[in-house]
Amino acid sequence: MNDKVLNTLEYNKIINMLADKATSEPGKKKCLELKPSADLSEVTKLQQETFDAVGRLLRNGSVNFGNNKDIGASLLRLDKGSSVNAVELLNIAGLLENTARVKSYGRRAETKSEVPIEGDPEGIDSLTDMFTALEPYTQVSTEIRRCILSEDEIADDASGELRNIRRLKRVTGDKIHTRLNSMVNNTYKSYLQDSVVTMREGRYCIPVKAEYKGNVPGMIHDRSATSSTFFIEPTEIVNLNNELRELDIKEAKEIEVILATLSAQCGEHTEEIRLNQVLLTELDHIFARGQLALDMKATRPDFNREGIINLKKARHPLLDKKKCVPIDIRLGDNFDLLIITGPNTGGKTVALKTLGLLTLMGQSGLMIPANDHSRLSVFDEVFADIGDEQSIEQSLSTFSSHMKTIVDILDKADKHSLCLFDELGAGTDPVEGAALATAILERLHESGIRTAATTHYSELKVYALRKEGVCNASCEFNVETLSPTYRLLIGVPGKSNAFAIAGKLGLKDDIIESARDKIGEADESLEDVLAELEKARRMLEEEQLAIDELKKEADSLKSDYEAKKAKIDKQREKILEEARDEALEVLTKAKEDADEAIRNFQKHGTIQDMEKMRAGLRDSINKIRSEKGGGIGAASKEEKRTENKASDFKLGESVRIISMGLTGTVNSLPDSKGNLFVQCGIMRMQAHMNDIEFLESVDITGPGLNTGGKSKSRGAGGKSSGGSSGYGISTGLNKASSISMELNLIGCTTDEAIPKLEKYLDDAYLSHLESVRIVHGKGTGALRNAVWNQLKRIKYVKSYKLAEYGEGDAGVTIVVFK
Repeated sequence: MNDKVLNTLEYNKIINMLADKATSEPGKKKCLELKPSADLSEVTKLQQETFDAVGRLLRNGSVNFGNNKDIGASLLRLDKGSSVNAVELLNIAGLLENTARVKSYGRRAETKSEVPIEGDPEGIDSLTDMFTALEPYTQVSTEIRRCILSEDEIADDASGELRNIRRLKRVTGDKIHTRLNSMVNNTYKSYLQDSVVTMREGRYCIPVKAEYKGNVPGMIHDRSATSSTFFIEPTEIVNLNNELRELDIKEAKEIEVILATLSAQCGEHTEEIRLNQVLLTELDHIFARGQLALDMKATRPDFNREGIINLKKARHPLLDKKKCVPIDIRLGDNFDLLIITGPNTGGKTVALKTLGLLTLMGQSGLMIPANDHSRLSVFDEVFADIGDEQSIEQSLSTFSSHMKTIVDILDKADKHSLCLFDELGAGTDPVEGAALATAILERLHESGIRTAATTHYSELKVYALRKEGVCNASCEFNVETLSPTYRLLIGVPGKSNAFAIAGKLGLKDDIIESARDKIGEADESLEDVLAELEKARRMLEEEQLAIDELKKEADSLKSDYEAKKAKIDKQREKILEEARDEALEVLTKAKEDADEAIRNFQKHGTIQDMEKMRAGLRDSINKIRSEKGGGIGAASKEEKRTENKASDFKLGESVRIISMGLTGTVNSLPDSKGNLFVQCGIMRMQAHMNDIEFLESVDITGPGLNTGGKSKSRGAGGKSSGGSSGYGISTGLNKASSISMELNLIGCTTDEAIPKLEKYLDDAYLSHLESVRIVHGKGTGALRNAVWNQLKRIKYVKSYKLAEYGEGDAGVTIVVFK
């Protein structure tokens, strides 16, 4: 990509913003070197890395690469077996520690507790391999930190020898200070300029007055500027100072040994440390791109090589995002040449720069400040002729400088280029400029080069209207407020608005009318057409806004309706489920009581025992009513007792005892008190005639519960009231004479067959049959399997098997009762 367009479109300012987001010097340097790529695969890779960095920043926060310093020279010396100094070792330790922190940060996004990364539930993304390749070598950095406390200080514990040397230095120093303090305070007190101990050339001295220098035996190391004071090393401490000097030399040599040992440890891992630095620099660069994207509220564009651009709500990244008006820009789908017109300061140049700069950013791996799924094309070159390039030194006018740039663009541009022109053909005679601009754009259009140009020439508007593959666009201007709205309108040619603006600013009408008379009829007609088009566009836009508002309101109402419906459905299902559970509980309990009563009566029951059972059942029913508010088959709390007459009753008529919820037949007519007997299965119940409800029909079958059909109560006045039949208890005695030895289930589905099978087996068992035949046929075996699965669950079934050959074999099952 040519450097000129990078400066013209202010790409370098974006790069400086990017460098500010990096946290290490090598990272900042790499950011400043970032240039757009023309390789689609490379651009896609860069964009994916930036996208993944944004995801990690949102999930785990920022990461710092500050200790990543350029240690290339140090590593080169280590490769050759040389030692490095303490500062360099500390830089290596800092880099390794930074490596450990960054590697730990990388692991966070890969744990299952984190939000899964888009496209990979395991948290693996394009950065995972880089984080994995980092090698912290914690033992090396820990050893360096243990031995080197700062750039100027080596720890006493760096080695045993160093610790011993420093201990001897302290002892020797204490001896020297003791003797010198004695001299200063006693022996030579009157000869001294000050009662202090000082150091010259690494040796301890005392300050002696010049006139007494002969009275203090020793070596003179220095004198004051006025020669009034001589710094003398007393003879008594010369040997001690020599010992201290020797210890200093030993200490320096031991420090060299320690640094050489640490350097050797680092030298074993120079390649890995070098790779760590490269990876940290690259990650710093990538996360700087991610942080810049977050600051700009940018998104990842979709790329292509077909030259198609579709920017949705794009913003120029150097403008204040709170004030910048987003624009939509399209190019390369239905047209490859976009001509933008409109008033000065209306946003034409900003739109042109936005198009070019976002293209450069996208091809550099930077996200762009635009809405999701904006589209950009990867171009080999971007050319731009924007701004005034007048040069006094080269004797170039504005027109000449622009034309020089345009000639260069025409020579180099091809179908894989993007060309941008601001005020094409300006700076010369308007007629010639318009003709020249038209010819230049015509050549670019014929070559299939994606081009966008701004202009004030009406001839170019007409050219765009007439030429296929060329589209007009305009920057909207509000004549009422005399200010641009900065909205870019694709497909709408711009209007100059010069007369309207002049009138608003106070120019007299007669002058404006005179100006109108001076423009050509064709130009005036074009302006009128444009005005009508603009008026129609505004009306359509207002109508569309109203439609959008209505649609939004409808969507909101629909959402509310669906939410309420879902809530009602949920409540309904809950109520039904509770009712089913309650019904099942009541039915199960009643069936168990009925079965128990029949078994007891068949074994050794009497009428008195049955009356006791009846009373117990009635108590149970009343208890259920009081607890649950009435159950299935039981009379409703609000059900009223009927008003029957004795003449209404006939022997054998089907009735229901309301208070007990039992069905049966009239066994005796009412007496003088209104009492009568009802045969309920094997039990003969006494009830009052007003506690009786007449039934249209009832099937007193089965050993358990009979939910019957609809009933009809014949009360006073012949009125009827609907209700459900109550629980019936099977007679068993009547069934014994009519029960069949065989149940034919052929033709039934499994769902239909199982209830029939269960009822039939109950009847057969209560009728004291020893065995029965279940005919299910051969078929696919599904019905037989369902029958056998049901037989396994029935406790009173002793055994079952397939019939013998000639008796139905595999199509019949023989069931034997206990």
